[in-house]
Amino acid sequence: MEQKTRLRQELKKQKKTSARIRRVVLIMVIAIAAVYAAGCFYYSRHFYGNGTVFGIEMRNQTVEELKDQIQDKIDDYRLTIVTRDGEETISAEQISLVYSDQGEIDALLADQNAALWFMMSATVSDDYDVDVELNEDMLSETVQALSCMQAENMTAPEDAYLYYEDGAFTICAESYGNQLSYSTVYPVILDSILEGTAEISLDELSCYAEPEIYQDTEALIAEYEEVSRLTGLEITYDFSDRTMVVDGSVIGEWIVFGDDFTWELDEDAVADYVYEMAYETDTFGLTRTFTTHSGSVITLKGGDYGWCINQTETTAQLLELIEAGESVTTEPVYRYSGICRDTNDIGDSYVEISISEQTMWVYNDGVCVVSTPVVTGNSSRGHDTPSGGVWAVDARITDYTLSGQDYNTEVSYWLPFNGNIGIHDATWRSSFGGTIYKTNGSHGCINTPLAAMEIVYENVQIGYPVVVY
Repeated sequence: MEQKTRLRQELKKQKKTSARIRRVVLIMVIAIAAVYAAGCFYYSRHFYGNGTVFGIEMRNQTVEELKDQIQDKIDDYRLTIVTRDGEETISAEQISLVYSDQGEIDALLADQNAALWFMMSATVSDDYDVDVELNEDMLSETVQALSCMQAENMTAPEDAYLYYEDGAFTICAESYGNQLSYSTVYPVILDSILEGTAEISLDELSCYAEPEIYQDTEALIAEYEEVSRLTGLEITYDFSDRTMVVDGSVIGEWIVFGDDFTWELDEDAVADYVYEMAYETDTFGLTRTFTTHSGSVITLKGGDYGWCINQTETTAQLLELIEAGESVTTEPVYRYSGICRDTNDIGDSYVEISISEQTMWVYNDGVCVVSTPVVTGNSSRGHDTPSGGVWAVDARITDYTLSGQDYNTEVSYWLPFNGNIGIHDATWRSSFGGTIYKTNGSHGCINTPLAAMEIVYENVQIGYPVVVY
C-alpha cells in the first residue's frame, strides 16, 4: 500500500515539473516572437544593412533621418584638395551644391525585407550614391581660380638628362614640377564632389604632368655608359719633341645629345680644335729663327719648307678615332711635310747657304759632311739667288740638262729647291767663292764644285730644308 502511495506522489511530481518546463518554453517562444515582431516592425521603418549612403551609415536610420543627414553633410561639405604644394578647398556654397532627392533612399528601404532583419550582421557594406546638383559654371570658375591652377605657380616637369662636368658625364635626375591641366583636374574634382568625397590627392590621382625620361630609364643608362667610355679615351698627336692630347676633358665638350637617346660629335668644335692645333704647330712658309754655322741667330721668312696640317682630313681622322673608341698615338694628316717635326723643324739635317760668304754647308744628323765654296746668282744682272727663307729639295736628278733663255747646259747632279733654282755641279767653272757672283754669277742656281756636289747628292734627300741667307 505504501509503495502505491509513493508511486502516485512521484507521478504527480513529474507532472508538475513537465508543466513548469512547458510554461518556460512557452514564455521564451512568446518573448522571441515578440522580439522578432518588434524587429520586423522597427526595421520596416529603419535600415538594418551595413552599407552607407553618401558616406553616412544606414543602420538604424529612417529614410527621413538619412535625408536630413545627407542635407546637413552637403550644407557643410568641403572638398579638401591635396596638392604638391599644400592644400586647397572647395565649399558647397562656392558651387551651389544641393541634395536632389530622386527617391533613391525610399527605394532602398522598400527593397529591404524587414522579416530578415535578424541577418543584419551578414549584410554587405555597399556605399550607395544619391543625386546631388551643383552649378558646373561656378565649379569651373572655382577650379580655374585655385592657386595650384595658376600658370605662375606651375613648374613643368623635366626629363632626366646627361650633362658633362669636371671631366665626367653625370645623369641629372628628373624633376617632377607641379604642372596641372584644367582638362585633367576638373573631371576628377567633379566626380569627387558628386561622390561626397571629403579629401583627394591630385598626386595620387595622377593629375600632374610627369617626365617622360627618368634617371633609371634603360636607354638613358645605356647612353650614359657609351659616352662615359669615350671620355676615357686619349688620342695623342705626336709632334716629335711635344704632343697634343685629345682626352676626355676635351671629348666631353664635343658630345652633343639629340632626341631618342642619340648623340653626335660637334664637328665644328672638332674642326676648331684642329685649326688651333695647326695654328700652334704649322711651320710651312712661316717666320722662324735659325742658328748659322757661326753661331749667330738669324730670322728667316718665307720659303716652301715646313709642315702644314690638312685640316679637313685631320678633322675627319679625329672624328673617326673618337668614334672607334680606342686610345692611340698618331700624327695629323699633312698637306705639306718636312724632314724634322721638332719645334725647330729644320732639325739637324739641312743645307745652309750664305750669299755673303759664298759658302754652302751640308749637315747630316748634326754632322757637317760638306763645306764648300759656291757661286750664287749674278747680282749685277738681277739674277740674285732668292734668300732669307727656307725651301725644300724638290727632286734628286742625275745627268740633267739645264735650259734657259740663253743657255742649255748639262750637269751631273741636280737638286732643285725653288722652281728652276737649285744646287748643281758647274764643271765649266775653275774657281768658286769670293765675289765671283757679283759680276759672273749664275742665273740664280747654286754652282758647286763637282767633287763636293757628289757628296752633297749622296747626303741630301728630297724634302731636305735649304736655308739661304
